[in-house]
Amino acid sequence: MNFYKLGIRSDLVYALECQNILTPTPIQQLAIPNINKGRDLLAEAQTGTGKTMAFLLPAFQAIDPSLQSIQILILTPTRELALQITGVARTLSEVVPIGILAAYGGQDVNAQLSKLKENVHMVIGTPGRILDHIRRGSINFDALAMFVVDEADQMFHIGFKKDVDAIIEALPSHRQTLCFSATLSHTVDGFSGNHLNDPVVVIAPKKQITLEKITQSVIHTSNRKKFDDLKTILDKERPNKAMIFCRSRLGTHALYEEMLEAGYDVEALHGDLTQAKREFVMASFKDGKLKYLVATDVASRGLDVEGITHVINYNLPDDPENYVHRIGRTGRAGESGVAITLLTEKDSKRLESIESFIDMKLATEIIRPNL
Repeated sequence: MNFYKLGIRSDLVYALECQNILTPTPIQQLAIPNINKGRDLLAEAQTGTGKTMAFLLPAFQAIDPSLQSIQILILTPTRELALQITGVARTLSEVVPIGILAAYGGQDVNAQLSKLKENVHMVIGTPGRILDHIRRGSINFDALAMFVVDEADQMFHIGFKKDVDAIIEALPSHRQTLCFSATLSHTVDGFSGNHLNDPVVVIAPKKQITLEKITQSVIHTSNRKKFDDLKTILDKERPNKAMIFCRSRLGTHALYEEMLEAGYDVEALHGDLTQAKREFVMASFKDGKLKYLVATDVASRGLDVEGITHVINYNLPDDPENYVHRIGRTGRAGESGVAITLLTEKDSKRLESIESFIDMKLATEIIRPNL
């Protein structure tokens, strides 16, 4: 199977070949022919399975560059994911020149307003900022041909449903709608039933995160001892690069400040940071200029960083699948990794759910401070 057989134009195939992308992934094979036929689509596909190209390639083919109007809208739950999709889209626009606008909170709105006065064919953004432009009257979707909702399970989980519904009210009814989700939950099914027209449902084979190369362990602690135990772990393990996950923005910022005061090379990543700061933090972490990154699950969505040796759960997530997503950031490319959970009594039920989800009992370790 190749991209030509999926109905992708030669100029776009050339753009893929320049990136050494030669063979379509399963989600691309399932989704692209249906999208090219103009069908609405409900797709289940995990992050990292090639779903971005699964909707961007047909979107590029649907655009008429001669029309000075927005023809594609792609909605994502986080700024980072909007930026990631924009980056992929810009690589395609080097071969197929179109106007692209990334519209998300934390960015100068005046710069976006200025860009909207130019020839924009594709808008990629987060619900809050898109809705802001609609209410300002600064964006016109009258000629919209395709509407894409990406990471729909996360979108609705973090409370964007009302914003998405309000955005849809401003879109033309005669449009193609594509919905991509890691899991087809009840909220996603509800969205599909209300806003998709006789959709084709496609489910890509799940890409299993290999846990065999990740050493997982649990260290029992208390709220009073937790930070001291974290310091002991870091001093003993000496990670080359580590992600430390918290459950909330406030918890993330508080831990970051404690680590900074203790002298660790650390930054935080959460939704309260400016976009410029978030981009600086991620670039530093990816480039190896930063050793520790304290993050929330939502802030880290859509990010891909190589070389992480350790993942530490300072708090366990509510969703067991997010645990797997977290620890899957280490033990990549044939390397081994370490995942450590600091467990307080209030997280016990979450641990039980995780152990049931991954079908294994996590080893318990006793931590002893350096003497």
